[in-house]
Amino acid sequence: MTDPAQILCAHALSIEWPDLSAAAQAAARTFLHDTICVGVAGRNAPNADAVAALAMRWGGAGHSPILGRPGHRTSPAYAAFVNGFQIHAQEFDCVHEGAVAHPLATVVAALIAAASVTPCSGQDFLCALVAGVDVVATLGLAAGPLGFFRPATAGVFGSVAALARLARLDVATARCAFGHALSFASGTMQAHIEGKPTLAIQVGAAARSAIEAVDLAQSGIAAPDHAIAGPFGYFALFERESSLDAPLALLGQAEHITSLSWKPYPTGRAGHGAIGALQTMMRDHGVTQTNLAEFVYRAPPLIARLVGRRPSPGCAVPYARLCFAYLGAVTLRQGTVALDSFAQALREDPAVYHLAERFRVEADDNPDPAAFVPAEAIARLTDGTTLRVPVIRQFGSPEWPLSRNQHCAKARACLAFGGMDTAFDRLLVVLDDFETVPDALQALAPALA
Repeated sequence: MTDPAQILCAHALSIEWPDLSAAAQAAARTFLHDTICVGVAGRNAPNADAVAALAMRWGGAGHSPILGRPGHRTSPAYAAFVNGFQIHAQEFDCVHEGAVAHPLATVVAALIAAASVTPCSGQDFLCALVAGVDVVATLGLAAGPLGFFRPATAGVFGSVAALARLARLDVATARCAFGHALSFASGTMQAHIEGKPTLAIQVGAAARSAIEAVDLAQSGIAAPDHAIAGPFGYFALFERESSLDAPLALLGQAEHITSLSWKPYPTGRAGHGAIGALQTMMRDHGVTQTNLAEFVYRAPPLIARLVGRRPSPGCAVPYARLCFAYLGAVTLRQGTVALDSFAQALREDPAVYHLAERFRVEADDNPDPAAFVPAEAIARLTDGTTLRVPVIRQFGSPEWPLSRNQHCAKARACLAFGGMDTAFDRLLVVLDDFETVPDALQALAPALA
């Protein structure tokens, strides 16, 4: 069989706009717009100013822009680092549930940096974005249970594929860049377990490394050919189980960009089904802080693993974002989870943690290591009533998408949180007509300049 790295590179380089379905074209514009707005919100995420200051020091003066930071420009690699960090730092970026990955956090960060060096059309930018998503999704769908932090480990290869398509490299050079990306690939779930902010830093590092990998390949420096399936390649090192044949066969047939899910709440996607079920109970059954005795979310093992942690008073923001007990308490108090739901005063409020003790996640016996649904929310009220809400899909998924109004409301909230409220109207070109613009970066300038 042809080497998987060559298959992935050849596929990425073959993406052309007229060949994409109308659904794929719309999804590409929509999720680029979502990602840009989320990245602006990330400008005010915890640690974002420190990360940006360090990147400016490491990268020096340059001409590559940073989302939500007018006047801040540095080298392409370190602008990609900051943008990747900001896009993922609020846990608000889109996700491919089947792959358990966030493709556009790395891919869009890398593409913005590349477009600042060599101007490109909106159509080429979108084709490159689609190519990157296809590669990340293929790697994720071929893998077994999540071990390493896949948004970074697979993300660097997706970003290289996107950059290769944007520059229209030949297959040999793109494959060489995959070899260099293997040398840079990293990403640990230890940061998730401990609730540290380095998940987003790993995303930024993957975007930066993709820029460097392509530069090395274009400079003619040789790298391993078998970066994906070699005995010490990606799958051997980062995934405990893998089956590549079926996902590779889908390339050119499935359009993975259409399988992305929005995040309607700035939290780990694994908590979204439970948040939505609780909101349903509040709306339809009058569940309140006063009458809720216990709330159990019985869900696939991945959900329990990712958001089943117990609440910890005064915990850091990254811990709280991935703790359903905290998220449930906030939802019960505020009606939803929003960008301002992780303020210090709320995270240190004893009443929040007293309420959070009523929430827990239980793993069911679902054998699928990547399953988010089906699940069931079970609430026991103080009067003895038991309520049950089945969860067969999550809000924001392709089966239950955000409406245009809901998408735009999220975008407005993100831009406002990042201090760029006035950019909303000018950025609508990204949502509606990005494939027609002659200069992609100029069209994105309202979020960058």
